[in-house]
Amino acid sequence: MLWIGTSGWQYRDWRPAAGGDETGHLYPAGLPQRLWLEHYAARFDVVEVNNAFYRLPERDTFAQWRDRTPGGFRFAVKMSRYLTHVKRLREPAEPVARFLGRAEALGDKLGPVLLQLPPTLKADLDALDETLRQFPPGVRVAVEPRHPTWFTGECRDLLGSHDAALCWADRRGRPVTPLWQTAGWVYLRLHEGGAKPWPRYGRQALRSWLGRLPVPQEGFVFFNNDPGGAAVVDAGVLARQAARAGREVSRVPAVRQRHRED
Repeated sequence: MLWIGTSGWQYRDWRPAAGGDETGHLYPAGLPQRLWLEHYAARFDVVEVNNAFYRLPERDTFAQWRDRTPGGFRFAVKMSRYLTHVKRLREPAEPVARFLGRAEALGDKLGPVLLQLPPTLKADLDALDETLRQFPPGVRVAVEPRHPTWFTGECRDLLGSHDAALCWADRRGRPVTPLWQTAGWVYLRLHEGGAKPWPRYGRQALRSWLGRLPVPQEGFVFFNNDPGGAAVVDAGVLARQAARAGREVSRVPAVRQRHRED
């Protein structure tokens, strides 16, 4: 299964201005913000929760998200920056336990947990090893390092020993990480495309990424290029390409586009 979604759902410019063009938007102009999650989850099967990085929601919030979404929906959740950016992976037991104590209220809707490391954090394999040991076997973890010192064979082996995925990342249609397969599943974040209107991805760039995603392994793909509804449109384009290639794809809405997929 290829799970395709966006990095968050609470974007005001996904709702068109009064009298404006609704092309590329997800939410009807009159839909109140308190119903955006239900509207999103009726059209997508997965979302990446970015705001947990800035402020870890209470357990009740995770439980409400579980109850407001249909069966089979999945939440990938970004780890709180307290562990990654404040503690910088040191003394991980308490931050991970607190995070899981809340996020596990999602029940079987809890998807992968994303550890996005700060760009200034150099490789510390002992700290990463200790952090990954805090997660129980049933919780999948993706790690997004952003300092080049992490991209070594030793780090690759460490991730593999925990069945943790190296998070593949893209900016302007090009990989900014090695394309290591360190787990039995894959996690890809698409931050910014190089097509117009900015920050859209072109059809060829998406086709290239689809070709890199291994078959038949499970994959999670999240579009983080939210301005102007680009993430919603690009998710639909990638899903169509994957379906044409015979891939099993999660539910993605069909969205009209402003221009050709080029």
